[in-house]
Amino acid sequence: MDIQEQSQERNEAFLNRVRNGEMAALVELYSSSQKTIRALVTRNSGSADEAEDILQDSLVIFWQRVRADHFEARAHPGTFLYAIARNLWFRQLSRKKRERALNAADFQKEDTSIPLLDEISKKEDAELVQQALTRLSDQCRSLLTAFYWEELTMEEIAVRFKFANAQTAKSKKYQCKKLLKEILTKQRVLP
Repeated sequence: MDIQEQSQERNEAFLNRVRNGEMAALVELYSSSQKTIRALVTRNSGSADEAEDILQDSLVIFWQRVRADHFEARAHPGTFLYAIARNLWFRQLSRKKRERALNAADFQKEDTSIPLLDEISKKEDAELVQQALTRLSDQCRSLLTAFYWEELTMEEIAVRFKFANAQTAKSKKYQCKKLLKEILTKQRVLP
């Protein structure tokens, strides 16, 4: 048996421990990954507390994917966990950047090129969209929020909502978006 086969065998044994609900396996992965994920986050404008949050969120996603059989033993579990953490952290940084830009825009001088009536109209449209969202099913509302606000990938949505795969998640997102558009059309927000 060569080194690669031995590595795959160790990975599969570890994943079986996770699938069987052995918490000690997750504790091992947590301990072995803590330094690298802390370094990832702190090197990229984050704090130790944020690194801890990212590590914990990553472990939950890792656990969900393994338990749902959406993980193959070819990759080392630590490498997979690191990739999840990296994606989560950079997504969070992107959201922070957008929020800072929005907050900075709030403090800038009022733009007189946008008439007051247009601003009122935008606020009314936002309220109508919010009302339309409340008319959707909980699953549709949660799915659209996960995709547009949390910026989850279709794979992550498939895991969260227990869909068969990313294509199913994409199809469901399309259906939910279509329903939202129909509701908004009836409310005369969209043409």
